[in-house]
Amino acid sequence: MKKQAQTVFVAMSGGVDSSVTAALLKKEGYNVVGVFMKNWSEDDPNTGICTAEADFADVRAVCQFLDIPYYTFNFEEEYKARVLDYFFKEYQAGRTPNPDVMCNKEVKFDLFLNKAIKLGADFIATGHHIRKQVTKEGIQELLKGVDPIKDQTYFVYNLTQEQLSHCLFPIGEYTKAQVRKLAHQMKLPTADKKDSQGICFIGPIEVRDFLKTVIKPKKGNIVNQEGKVLGHHEGAWFYTIGQRRIQGLDGQPHPLYVIATDIKKNTVTVGPDSATYNPGVILENLHFIHPSYQPTKPIHIDAKPRYSPQVFPGTLELKGKTWQFTFDEPERALTPGQSLVLYNQDVCIGGGVIKDVLTNQ
Repeated sequence: MKKQAQTVFVAMSGGVDSSVTAALLKKEGYNVVGVFMKNWSEDDPNTGICTAEADFADVRAVCQFLDIPYYTFNFEEEYKARVLDYFFKEYQAGRTPNPDVMCNKEVKFDLFLNKAIKLGADFIATGHHIRKQVTKEGIQELLKGVDPIKDQTYFVYNLTQEQLSHCLFPIGEYTKAQVRKLAHQMKLPTADKKDSQGICFIGPIEVRDFLKTVIKPKKGNIVNQEGKVLGHHEGAWFYTIGQRRIQGLDGQPHPLYVIATDIKKNTVTVGPDSATYNPGVILENLHFIHPSYQPTKPIHIDAKPRYSPQVFPGTLELKGKTWQFTFDEPERALTPGQSLVLYNQDVCIGGGVIKDVLTNQ
């Protein structure tokens, strides 16, 4: 008797990665269902830059081409409460959040996963450039995608063992160029579609303009390390550590970078690029993908303090009740609110949010 095929709900954005994901899984014999998540209103009065309608048209075209059913899940209310409200709140507090990290944690691998399982799915799949494998001890490991430039483990370090057990990531085994080649070989309607950029589910935006829809400008001083006023700005919350392009600061003989912001005083402190380097960070909300990954003594591992192909070695240790990561060499633009993601070679073991930065003093 033939074994019944397992069902997988594929999160489809209308892009080439999720399109190839659905096609590969159908080829492998799964019952594939395409799902488009609508989390942002096209007719939002403040922006109007969302591409949901066009993206859904591409999802529909791909699903019809593959002859698979497709649904739309509307998580607009939850997305606003869990992702956008967090995004604005963090900026107002003088931190620089990563909304894509929160979007994956709260929407794709919580709301979407849970709804898919309730509707009968055995698995969900996404077009992330990540991989997973199960060790002989039964540990669900999260691995970097084979394409180091496109690896997206940075955005999904909050995954749990239970979540990973229900996830498939087929394109993590391919480079981006190979994914494009597959899309053309399969004659998928989205084969030539450009990669999307911008905030998760919203699209390409100017972050400062988007912030101004909620956070009102307030004039403040741009000062140097000695406290001398060099210019003025519209609000300290619009700036992030390491930023070079500084509006309101002209005529300086050398490039200056943001090295600190003070929300209470509404000041932005600038200095040379060398002043943006610091030895390490204090972490909060540290998550380990498997309990066995949590060290009982200081360990030397790699970390990403931002989304980038590069990892930087350092030491993770628990000091009292506080997790601290100290880089082997001072690292640039360590920013509160951003995530620090931890790696043992290709295996992502987890990560946390940068609460504060260790100084050189």
